[in-house]
Amino acid sequence: MTNEENLKITGKIIAKAWADEGYKARLLADPAAVLTAEGADLPAGITFKVVEDTAAVQTLVLPARPADMSDDDLNGASGGGAFCVACLSMF
Repeated sequence: MTNEENLKITGKIIAKAWADEGYKARLLADPAAVLTAEGADLPAGITFKVVEDTAAVQTLVLPARPADMSDDDLNGASGGGAFCVACLSMF
């Protein structure tokens, strides 16, 4: 499944969770089951967590450091520039 397909599924899930409190409760309780039911291609052995932002609490996800990223690459990446949250994918 492509990243674009997963992003479409993610958008659909978010819209449904906003519209349906029961669906949102299921998503928060068992994200993998909801994601799978919606057609997301989940990697084996990965645990998924869903958190809900509020006006008072916002979540920053710190992605795992890529195994192939050298210290030089990391130093270059931390030197500044723009950060694109929308460019990250959920899976």
